Amino acid sequence: MFKILAFVIIGLFAAMLFLNVYFRVKVMKTYKRLIQNRVEFGAAHLFNRQKMESEILPKYPHMKQDILDFSNHMQYSIKMASVLIALITAFGAVLMYFR
Repeated sequence: MFKILAFVIIGLFAAMLFLNVYFRVKVMKTYKRLIQNRVEFGAAHLFNRQKMESEILPKYPHMKQDILDFSNHMQYSIKMASVLIALITAFGAVLMYFR
């Protein structure tokens, strides 16, 4: 049981690293295009879609898809990282209990 849980935790950690690198590459590509076009917005816009649609998208209509892609990738990567961290913590707690 201990070995199985250890392998699961190692697998989840590897998945978290892969996910981090994958989304970092996707986010950085989009971020580079946004910077080159001088698109500026804050974290409040990133996590509030209504605010993004009312304040930022009208200013940069030609960059709408890149802005939305960047926002979606950031939100998804944060959600996935949170889930993986919770799973790793839970399995770590189980390993400590069974030890």
